[in-house]
Amino acid sequence: QHHVVGMLCCRRDWLPLKSIAVEVSVQGHVATVSSTLQYENQEQSPLEAIFVFPLPGEAAVCRFSTKIGQTEVVAEVQEKQKAQEQYDDALSSGQQAFLLEESDESPDVFKLSVGSLPPGEKASVSLDYVTELSVQADDGLRLCLPAVLNPRYQPQDSGSGGSAQVSSVPAGSVPYSLSLSAHVSSPHPISRVESNCPLDPLNYLNTEKTQATVSLAAGHQFDRDVELLLYYQDTHQPTAIVEAAQASAKPGTLMGDPVVMLSLYPEFPKDVMSSMTSHGEFLFVVDRSGSMECPMHLGSGSQDRISSARETLLLLLKSLPMGCYFNIIGFGSSYESFFPKSVEYSQKTMDEALQKVKEMRADLGGTEILQPLKHIYSQPCLPDQPRQLFLFTDGEVGNTKEVLDLVKTNAGSHRCFSFGIGEGASTALISGVAKQARGHAQFITGQDRMQPKAMQSLRFALQPAVVDISVKWNVPKEVSVTPLSPPIRVLFQGQRALLYAQLTGESSGDTEGSVTVKYSLAKQPVENQLSFSLKPTEDTGMTVHRLGARTLIQSLEVEEREQDGGKEGVKEKVIELSVQSGVSSAFTAFIAIHKGDGEALQGQLLRRHVPTPNFDSPAPTSKPVRDPLLQLISLQKASGSWVLEAALAEVLVKTEEEVSKPKPAQVDQEVWATVLALVWLYGFKMEAQEEWQFLAMKAVSWIQAQKGSYSLHSYTFLSI
Repeated sequence: QHHVVGMLCCRRDWLPLKSIAVEVSVQGHVATVSSTLQYENQEQSPLEAIFVFPLPGEAAVCRFSTKIGQTEVVAEVQEKQKAQEQYDDALSSGQQAFLLEESDESPDVFKLSVGSLPPGEKASVSLDYVTELSVQADDGLRLCLPAVLNPRYQPQDSGSGGSAQVSSVPAGSVPYSLSLSAHVSSPHPISRVESNCPLDPLNYLNTEKTQATVSLAAGHQFDRDVELLLYYQDTHQPTAIVEAAQASAKPGTLMGDPVVMLSLYPEFPKDVMSSMTSHGEFLFVVDRSGSMECPMHLGSGSQDRISSARETLLLLLKSLPMGCYFNIIGFGSSYESFFPKSVEYSQKTMDEALQKVKEMRADLGGTEILQPLKHIYSQPCLPDQPRQLFLFTDGEVGNTKEVLDLVKTNAGSHRCFSFGIGEGASTALISGVAKQARGHAQFITGQDRMQPKAMQSLRFALQPAVVDISVKWNVPKEVSVTPLSPPIRVLFQGQRALLYAQLTGESSGDTEGSVTVKYSLAKQPVENQLSFSLKPTEDTGMTVHRLGARTLIQSLEVEEREQDGGKEGVKEKVIELSVQSGVSSAFTAFIAIHKGDGEALQGQLLRRHVPTPNFDSPAPTSKPVRDPLLQLISLQKASGSWVLEAALAEVLVKTEEEVSKPKPAQVDQEVWATVLALVWLYGFKMEAQEEWQFLAMKAVSWIQAQKGSYSLHSYTFLSI
């Protein structure tokens, strides 16, 4: 493989992939993505091109076609081994064939084989997939087109044959370009669209601003993930879409019945939002593999990933509440715990942990997440201290499905908040562990900072959890409801839950249905009800059906792996559902054979691996700049207070005398120092409030707990 990559870098004109054109159609919270890849064989012999590429982990591939000359061939979904045999047979008989298959190890990696392209021949391959847009903490909806597929670390004892062999070149050397246009439609007005790549101006198509188009600026090299962030007005309102059955499908089957998709947003009362728990066992699991030395992004002044992780751990440790327990585990080819088991949060344990954080390096080799997770799950949970796992990784592992199965098995004992660091983090891994363990996933790409995203997740972890969730469908008696989604297990403030269900039968009279969601929040019962029309909307391109099918397929695949293939009929059910819906699965593949004129191709068949970009290069060494905010935070005590000392005066750009002289005689020195630190934070660092809000709350609580009932208002007008 390294030989091939070297050859590709030297002779870029040999590469058969020339360009990728992408069209995106967004409907509210879901999208259909259509990609067209243009290939050309510029060599003297017939060619087979292998292109291993990433897709979003939750995506459902639903159409695959090829066009050679004026002839288009639409691929069929078949059982994977049968499709592979057909592909090989076609190539050996000189026919042109195309095979698209999901990696055995990870559902977000696909391999596209373009076979028997004659010398000088051009071919285009079209690939469609549907995906849900994830909701960000600032209410944006995120669509990511992954370009970067970093080499995945494959544990030696995983027994995998390494089905998805990756060819890669340094980012910026990718010899194909990308064009992208998006059509956005929403029930609510579109406020704006943002991206990590240059965009042409947003073009509204109506006065209500519910439809718009946007495009990537011309000349984009597909050398990084392309991220679109969509912002709607009233985006938190729940919605329901009922999609009509496929006319050609048999009633009673998934594609032959209407399917409803519900997006639900729990409303959290303000008093609940302001109440933060002081209990919990917080486990920070940090990737220390060699790839964590890479820069966060390619821009100037980029930090390396491990340095960003160290700063984030400083913030998290300072923000933890007194009374909780914590531990930090670093992992690579092996793993190391800061403490043999979780320790109570105190000044002593916090100082010990911070010293070890300072010494933390990306020096543990490959990326093996499975063993540290097994170690964590072998430790008994602490009474009245709910376990909260924070996983930081650049997501470059090859045994994703094995990791997800382990997390699912232990989902009842903990919540997991995951963070995908840098370009190329596996969406299947990062989103999957959070979904299985009732948590929340965050992605840190481009110019993103890790710290505010970590603090958003800490807020979720400290807020009361929603429990005892039940969903009840209310439909006319002639209609039956078959849920396609697993039960909702967690609801966070500001987060969406999407539910799919199949509607069988027709109502003669009533055209209305509703769903009632009940749960308990902070020991208070809550009830939400949403009505929807049973009359299906027209022309939605079967997006909802295919996402519903993908949800059911994923649940069945997990069930099949848990039984290790021992449960009769599960694999067959997945294959049947995949073939019927046209949606990809682990057990099926898309196969297209172009018969041509029947003449066998002459010459030896060459194989070329089309590279994807990767960012696995060490960060440029630069002298670290001392951030006054981080200096101030590092001086705070575990209790929330600051001490009147020279280091504090230095952050405030004052002498010790200038800091201590204005102190009223009756005020304690530690209280005075804490007030000064808070005044500085509120006066000079409001733009970073999300990062220091919890340690500030801790400081205010500490002041109020001191003798004399000091009031912060007394000091708000003091200037430093």
